[in-house]
Amino acid sequence: MSDIVTEAVVVLNEKLAGTDFGGTAKFDIEGEGAVMMDGNGARAADEPADVTLSADADTFRSILEGETNPTSAFMSGKLKVDGDMGMAMQLASALA
Repeated sequence: MSDIVTEAVVVLNEKLAGTDFGGTAKFDIEGEGAVMMDGNGARAADEPADVTLSADADTFRSILEGETNPTSAFMSGKLKVDGDMGMAMQLASALA
């Protein structure tokens, strides 16, 4: 598991704490691995999900650090979404 995935799990668990995220989502970080998120939090894993968000490591880190808005990243083509768009929007709100 890469350092980026390990860091992402910690940050995502902090951001998701106390939110009511129902469903499954996966961040696919190009060349690094994947992070699964569900009602129990985030963990390093690569499993089927309701929505998969794909980005390179720099974009993903920028989103996690709050420097890049997930919606803006999607609109500019830096973040790809495959699956339930409503779930993606719910996740974007939780990360803001």
